[in-house]
Amino acid sequence: MGRVSQAQAQENRARVVATASRLFREHGTGVSVADLMQAAGLTQGGFYKQFASKEALVEEAAAHAFTELTARRTEGLREHEGRPDAARQALVDHYLTPRHRDDAGGGCPVAALAADMARDPGEAARGVYTEGVREFADWLADDEQDGLARLATLVGGLLLARATEGSELSDEILRAAHAALSDGS
Repeated sequence: MGRVSQAQAQENRARVVATASRLFREHGTGVSVADLMQAAGLTQGGFYKQFASKEALVEEAAAHAFTELTARRTEGLREHEGRPDAARQALVDHYLTPRHRDDAGGGCPVAALAADMARDPGEAARGVYTEGVREFADWLADDEQDGLARLATLVGGLLLARATEGSELSDEILRAAHAALSDGS
């Protein structure tokens, strides 16, 4: 098999990063390189041509996930032009739903990657994660409520709802966290 073009190599790398971002959010960063490359539709041998290490991929995949999160927040601001409180409430309304609970792979990287980042993901990956958490918390803040408290309620509620999925308690947790963060609370 011949060499791939530079454009194809860049496309392959982007596909691996996007696939890793989704799989790491779904299953954690312990996903094997072989499984990751298979899911991306590429051979395992190509991994080390693209990435210095799995740790480097974790860093890029986390950055990719936070870029997606930022894009969703920006879209929300456009939808609620001039009304940042409405955009924040729309995010809360989406975040604390069974749909988001059940879509870890496409969901929030703060919640999905928290356990892996609490271990030793590498300094660079933890830095990306920490910056993403800070930016999300800053976006959630307003004159009346601290963004870190809001973020902790969002993420804590989502994590507990995921951990109790399949029980009535899961939906109760989502409703309770939503009530705590909703307008008029």
